[in-house]
Amino acid sequence: MNILIAGSSGMIGTAISARLRASGHTVLSFVRPPMIAGQGQVAWNPETGEMDLEKAAGAQAVINLSGASIAGSRWSETRKALLRSSRIDSTRKLVEALARLGPRPKVLVSASAVGYYGNRGDELLTEESAPGDGFLARLVQEWEKEARRAEEFGIRTVMFRFGIVLTAKGGALAQMLGPFRMGVGGRLGSGRQWMSWISLVDMLRLLEEGVANEGWSGAYNAVAPQPVTNAEFTRTLARALHRPAIFPVPPMALRALFGEMADEMLLASQRVEPRRLREQVYSYSHERLEPALRELLTER
Repeated sequence: MNILIAGSSGMIGTAISARLRASGHTVLSFVRPPMIAGQGQVAWNPETGEMDLEKAAGAQAVINLSGASIAGSRWSETRKALLRSSRIDSTRKLVEALARLGPRPKVLVSASAVGYYGNRGDELLTEESAPGDGFLARLVQEWEKEARRAEEFGIRTVMFRFGIVLTAKGGALAQMLGPFRMGVGGRLGSGRQWMSWISLVDMLRLLEEGVANEGWSGAYNAVAPQPVTNAEFTRTLARALHRPAIFPVPPMALRALFGEMADEMLLASQRVEPRRLREQVYSYSHERLEPALRELLTER
């Protein structure tokens, strides 16, 4: 299958590109100006919507992983504008460009996030739960709205609301390892907030499944079936590293360091259930946190 990937240069994009090629697929990567498209690449300008339609022709599937890092820096108004444009505007332009292809791709698999639900305490959240409030929740809702527009053009659309993606090679877990290995890790705030997570391996498998399985469409909570509180996550990670976890970080300190992001990401609670994946009888590589962490910490 010929598969186009937007956001192929990031950690997840690099991993899924390699996995798909190893499975025998032809993978094409979008590149943006001022880069010049080479072999296996398609020029695309998300600001103008211009795409090399000739090179993109024949793509049967598109995976959309575009988006500036949510946790890359404090959420200034400038940063918020970048987060919105790199997800909402770029997805709108991507769908509009795909609609001009002939023939059009059969499927668009687009990344989303459990941030869709906002801060919900102990409420058990399924795909049918109402969306939340706040900057991040509204961003994800609008992001999904633009992806869903592909359905208007006959393109099957799958959106995965990913939780915290765990891998020792990057992302949130890699950032935690330094303090925890030094024995200065600890819970964030009260530690009662729920964390919904998924291993990188399962994330990649779901992206593949979304492409291949014609029966999949709409939004899926892409999380492991056993969410944990931040306090439990902290204890489990410390135990896996054979270190103590006795230095909690007060909410005031988190807000001083990260501003609005602290309340919407670090202190927010999302207890998410992967109900639709259960209905599809998806078999996880990593269902429980402790075995997952012990395996992931051996990654090279």
